[in-house]
Amino acid sequence: MKQRVKRKQNNSARCIVCGDQNKASLGCRFYELENGEIAATFRSEDWHQSYPGRMHGGMAAGVLDELIGRAAADGRDDFWGVTVELHMKYKKPIPTEADLKAVARVTKRNRKLFEGTGEILLPDGSVAVEAWGKYMIMPLEKISEGGFVDEEWYQIEEDDPKEIDL
Repeated sequence: MKQRVKRKQNNSARCIVCGDQNKASLGCRFYELENGEIAATFRSEDWHQSYPGRMHGGMAAGVLDELIGRAAADGRDDFWGVTVELHMKYKKPIPTEADLKAVARVTKRNRKLFEGTGEILLPDGSVAVEAWGKYMIMPLEKISEGGFVDEEWYQIEEDDPKEIDL
């Protein structure tokens, strides 16, 4: 089902999941959706593998950890969700050399913590990996070093989708 993109979130320079200056990064782009969820688009490459032709499970965990951790932002760029717990369920192998999507949402929230769930979707739309996580809400200045927010946390200018088919 197609979901309308409400807002694109920032990327960082060196992150393994979304860094645009990290050659090993998955290159995730994050989009807040009109239905309250957040989606990621990314491409798995052969250097993200564990077994030949299969994306490493740790890379899949990294995507879902980042995505669920960003799900509570909803229009804000001044805090992150810092992981307290993350539980994974691997259902199908994720191929390398594939354009992929993931989606997440907040399921419970209070002043200091939130919980969320997310899935990585294969090109055919089926669910490859599911995750549940609990995160502490923290302002960026409490968890980032020096000039991170000014120098390494920014919008990537490119043609962004108006909607994402999940």
